[in-house]
Amino acid sequence: MKNGKKHLFYLDELSDYKVKSHDPDVRGWKIHDREDRVIGKVDNLLVNKQAERVVYLDVEVDSSIIEANHDPYSGKAESGVHEFINKEGENHLIVPIGLVSLDEDKKIVRTNEIDHRTFAETKRMERGRTVDRGYEIMVLDSYNRDEEVEYPEDETLYDRREYDRGNYRNS
Repeated sequence: MKNGKKHLFYLDELSDYKVKSHDPDVRGWKIHDREDRVIGKVDNLLVNKQAERVVYLDVEVDSSIIEANHDPYSGKAESGVHEFINKEGENHLIVPIGLVSLDEDKKIVRTNEIDHRTFAETKRMERGRTVDRGYEIMVLDSYNRDEEVEYPEDETLYDRREYDRGNYRNS
């Protein structure tokens, strides 16, 4: 958390925010990877109140992700040892809104860039956990393995990608 302040909020904890009436509410929709494998289902939406938009999907991962039993990816591990591992009860992960597209007819969210193995190797969290900057960076590092990614201290993570799909706002 930047300066000790929470910067991301779950949509269901914000009574003055809601999905626009003409846009789909994707909570409960399945999410598929680039190879059309089920990753899980959208459990909640994470809102940046300052930007007044959803920036992440909170995904309850499918058992196939957990059963894959891959160690989480870490580009910053020293001496070949992973810095973190997934623990019992950590069955959620975040997906940036800019990495998904919607299939409204089938009520499916698709990630066109990320495969099942990458999701299996991504650090997960417990449901409802406060998402801090450290977790955001771990997840984005995992999703952006092939790119060299640097995160300046004075910017928010959403400023570096085009996350504004226009689907959610303060009402």
